Amino acid sequence: MMANPKITFIGAGSSVFMKNIVGDILQRPALAGAQIRLMDINPTRLEESEIIAQKLINTLGVSATVETFSDQRKALDGTNFVVVCFQIGGYEPSTVVDFEVPKKYNLRQTIADTLGVGGIMRGLRTVPHLWSICEDMLQVAPDAIMLQYVNPMAINTWAISEKYPTIKQVGLCHSVQGTAAELAHDLGIPYEEIRYRSAGINHMAFYLKFEHRQADGTYKDLYPELFKAYREGRAPKPTWNPRCPNKVRYEMMTRLGYFVTESSEHFAEYTPYFIKEGREDIIEKFGIPLDEYPKRCVEQIANWKKTSEDYKKADRIEVKQSKEYASSIVNSVWTGEPSVIYGNLRNNGVITSLPHNAAVEVPCLVDDNGLQPTYIGELPPQLTALIRTNINVQELTVRALIEENREHIYHAAMMDPHTAAELDLEQIWNVVDDLLEAHGTWIPEWARGPRKQRVA
Repeated sequence: MMANPKITFIGAGSSVFMKNIVGDILQRPALAGAQIRLMDINPTRLEESEIIAQKLINTLGVSATVETFSDQRKALDGTNFVVVCFQIGGYEPSTVVDFEVPKKYNLRQTIADTLGVGGIMRGLRTVPHLWSICEDMLQVAPDAIMLQYVNPMAINTWAISEKYPTIKQVGLCHSVQGTAAELAHDLGIPYEEIRYRSAGINHMAFYLKFEHRQADGTYKDLYPELFKAYREGRAPKPTWNPRCPNKVRYEMMTRLGYFVTESSEHFAEYTPYFIKEGREDIIEKFGIPLDEYPKRCVEQIANWKKTSEDYKKADRIEVKQSKEYASSIVNSVWTGEPSVIYGNLRNNGVITSLPHNAAVEVPCLVDDNGLQPTYIGELPPQLTALIRTNINVQELTVRALIEENREHIYHAAMMDPHTAAELDLEQIWNVVDDLLEAHGTWIPEWARGPRKQRVA
């Protein structure tokens, strides 16, 4: 009889996310007796999550157990898997600051959680907390695998591998499988009949192959159909969100020859081409949803109030399989049954055209040996070039954190494609100063205080 895995959730107050992952895990026979440990600093959210997890167990009729913790190290003690899903600083104050301060400089953003000045600030707030988890894991769970669902994903993954190279970790996102399903929908093809291979960095990986399995077992390249559907106005089809028509990525495909894995609203702010002062025509033409993330936050907070009440009253909670990779990773590591997922980890030469220490997103084989990234080789040069513009920002943010060097925060912002397209150097330095001041104690102490005077 196999032992039951211990799975710790740090930031378990992200209740909907916790519910999806726990629901996925408990539907797998080998994991049905899992010990679920929930840890959060917000006692109200933690209690809500405990109620939900217990109702999931009751609904599925499994033998899993739930325990809650306010102490991180205790929650991690002897655990096998660590699922991290927190947002440092939350919607208020931090997300609001990340959007409102740059607006004074007419620097407009859509999501601001991965790159750009918003992504840099989120990295400064988030990485120290991830490092504190690594510290505790080294002490009480050195062999556990961290499944990290936090943005800015690439900065986080890079910063962990740089400072804590022995921690087993993978950054997880659902954009690869989510976008593949969207494209299948745009073409009217069942998702199950699609085969793809994607590689790059988180939120800027590209489908190197996107194919349709034929009745005779051969595969047909779907890129010509995607081009044709866009040209004829049949794609993109409307998305779940009417504010986000998804045109940016199709346009970029016509320029680069490949489709990117993360949404158009994200991609619009990773590049210098779409959000431009005085060019409302571009914003209108491609339907770029400015200030999209704050709008989603407000909607999610309102939805959660209603959903949490419903969950509290319900005896049973319906459990659908989500598209997250966490449960298949846990299952494969625990049982040895292999699976393939898309994960973010240190490059180590898997993509030969990108820096060795960068965090890349590639297909990984998972079994009882853990996560094993598959070799990609060289990306097409135009993709490598575009990805490098984002890696520059990630690398300088990680350097700032590792070396506690405030100068590199300015350098990171200076290299950001969207920021550099909109602001001059003095404005870039000033917006960074204003953001650091506005975030106050949410960011590390070394990054606070007045700016060092530049030597003229």
